[in-house]
Amino acid sequence: MNTWRVRACSCIFSHTHRAGPTGPDCRAGPLADAVALSGFLDLVPDPRGVRGRRYRLSALLAAAAASVLASARSLTAITEWISDVPAWACRVLGFPTDPLSGTVSVPHPHTLRRLLVQLDGDALDRAIGDFLTARAAPAGPGLRAIAVDGKALRGSRTQVTGHVTLLAAMDHTGHVLAQRQVADKSNEIPAFRPLLDSVDLTGTVITADALHTQHAHGTYLRERGAHYIAQVKANHPGLFDRVRRLPWSEITLDHYDRTRAHHRLEIRRLKTAAFAHLDYPDARQALQVVRWRADFTSGKLTIERVYLITSLPPGAVTGAQLAGWIRGHWKIENLLHHVRDRTFREDDSKIHVGHLPRIMAGLRNLAIGVHRQDGHTNIAAALRHTARDCRRPLTALGLTG
Repeated sequence: MNTWRVRACSCIFSHTHRAGPTGPDCRAGPLADAVALSGFLDLVPDPRGVRGRRYRLSALLAAAAASVLASARSLTAITEWISDVPAWACRVLGFPTDPLSGTVSVPHPHTLRRLLVQLDGDALDRAIGDFLTARAAPAGPGLRAIAVDGKALRGSRTQVTGHVTLLAAMDHTGHVLAQRQVADKSNEIPAFRPLLDSVDLTGTVITADALHTQHAHGTYLRERGAHYIAQVKANHPGLFDRVRRLPWSEITLDHYDRTRAHHRLEIRRLKTAAFAHLDYPDARQALQVVRWRADFTSGKLTIERVYLITSLPPGAVTGAQLAGWIRGHWKIENLLHHVRDRTFREDDSKIHVGHLPRIMAGLRNLAIGVHRQDGHTNIAAALRHTARDCRRPLTALGLTG
């Protein structure tokens, strides 16, 4: 018997004879009706040769996704989770069953690793984005805000290659709609349009930092039916100078917000000015945000002025809505990038082979999005909760067998 067979048989034995404290929680039974991830994974192209495929691609990817929902942080943890779940869960995931003995085989860790190294990251992220969109609650009336921002995977750097950088588009409610890897020796700007090509932008407002305040981006968004709120900095000196020199002291305040939390006081003031013509595609208003921040611990007071432009015409939305979208853009840092770093320890991961860094980031996006859609605000607690019962990640992903 070869090494692979020994591994497979040991996993089968543990599945068919599983007992102990997890037994009652993991008994087979009907799962809740939900949007099924497997249907979206079926659209991901299989990079393996036709010969020798023992496991369906959708089964392998569904198992990896379920394990990350149950707090798996690494490829090793993913394969351990797959080996530990009971036989009925393996059948639900789509692993083959022996017609004579009824036992279920699971893949060797090397099988999963070889697959993920070669997998098309764009296709997987598109499947994840479509699944989260289909699973989300219906959007209410009004515009939907989407934040675009990039993140470097620090641990993916090697002696001969730089770190992998990913550009993501996230609904302000906290789930990722699309993700794109930035090409080597490039920056986020060329990845902006391909990132949003797969997203329905009708009735949306796109928020991004000053790097993406590009004429081509503004034209593209308006052609796709989206509005934008674009930050203006000194990298566009002419535009920045014109907006900054408006008579802001004479313009009426549109919104005022005062919050006290985390040992500091913050005051945010928003003013808007209509433009008949501005050298940016369909720009209709200029915005000034003044932020006052007093730190009670250090006693330090900071004042920051930020300038933006938007295609939204005067009166289309309230000052409170504009202020909410401007502030909400940074949710992509707090709700996504910070969680991947702190909860999943993404920057500590040394994975750098093939497409693995991008694939693991996509699976983490999926887990974060599913948990947020299910009402969890503390992702670390949600991962622990899901890990205690192997039914929970399957139910969340709509995997009913």
